[in-house]
Amino acid sequence: MNQSGPAVEVTQDRNGIHQVVLRNPRGASARVSLYGGQVLSWRTDRGEELLFASTKAIFKPPYAVRGGIPICFPQFGQRGSLEQHGFARNRIWIIDDNPPPLHPNDPSEKAYTDLLLKPSEDDLKIWPNSFEFRLRISLTADGNLSLMSRIRNINYKPFSFSIAYLTYFSISDISEVRVEGLETLDYLDNLCQRERFTEQGDALTFESEVDRVYLGSRDTIAIFDHERKRTFLIQKQGLPDGFGIHGKRNRKPWLILGMKNTRRCFVSMGQQLKNQSP
Repeated sequence: MNQSGPAVEVTQDRNGIHQVVLRNPRGASARVSLYGGQVLSWRTDRGEELLFASTKAIFKPPYAVRGGIPICFPQFGQRGSLEQHGFARNRIWIIDDNPPPLHPNDPSEKAYTDLLLKPSEDDLKIWPNSFEFRLRISLTADGNLSLMSRIRNINYKPFSFSIAYLTYFSISDISEVRVEGLETLDYLDNLCQRERFTEQGDALTFESEVDRVYLGSRDTIAIFDHERKRTFLIQKQGLPDGFGIHGKRNRKPWLILGMKNTRRCFVSMGQQLKNQSP
C-alpha cells in the first residue's frame, strides 16, 4: 500500500463498536477498539501480525478481550478489591477531540488517535476516585506502535492506582523464545504461591509454564523468537515498579508481557519498547 502520508480511519466492527485504524505510508497498520481502548491488531508493512488474539475472544461487553494490548487500570492483576486488571478494559472509551498538548519532541509524522475514559456513576461506586484517563496510540513512519497514558486527578483527593499494558506478542513457538535482561532480578512466582526468588540464568527460556512478576526491571529487555528470526527490544524509563511475564505451551503459543505503573510505552519489532513518564 502506497500513501502520501499517515492515515486514520474510523470504522465499526460486527457488534457496532467503533474502531480506529491507523496506517503509515509503508503499509504498516494498527487497529484499535473503543471497547477497552484496546489495540487488537498491529501489522508490519509485509502484513505480518505481531499481536496474538484468541480464537475464542469475545469482542463486546461485558467480556474482556483476550489478546492484543489490554489496558489494565486502575488495578493490575488481583492486587486490590476490584475485578482482575481493573475496569478500564471493559468500558467504552470515546475519541478525544481536544487532547492537551504533548511534549514538543513528540514525532509529528505518524498516524495517531487520542482516546478518553472517564468514570461512570457505577465506576465511582466501586472505586470512588474521579479521573480522566487519556490514551494516545500512534503508529510511526517506521511502523513503531506507541501507547502513552496520562491520568488526571479531577478532584485532587489523593489516590493510588496501577496501570499496565498487558501485551500479547505473537510468537512462533514458546520453546523457540528466550528473554534477556532479567538476570539477578527478584521475582514473585505465581505458580509457587507468590514465593520470592532471584533470577539466576543469563536468559529466561520456557520449558514449562512461567508466570512471574519481576520486582523492578532494567532499562533494556530483549525478546528473541529464533524461529521467526524476530527480536523485540524493550527499553524503559520512569516508574520501574515491575515487569510481569507469562508464557506457556498450547496449540497457538503466545507470550504476555505486563508493565506495572508505566506512563509511556513505545512498541516496535526489532527496535524498542519504551516506557517514560511525561
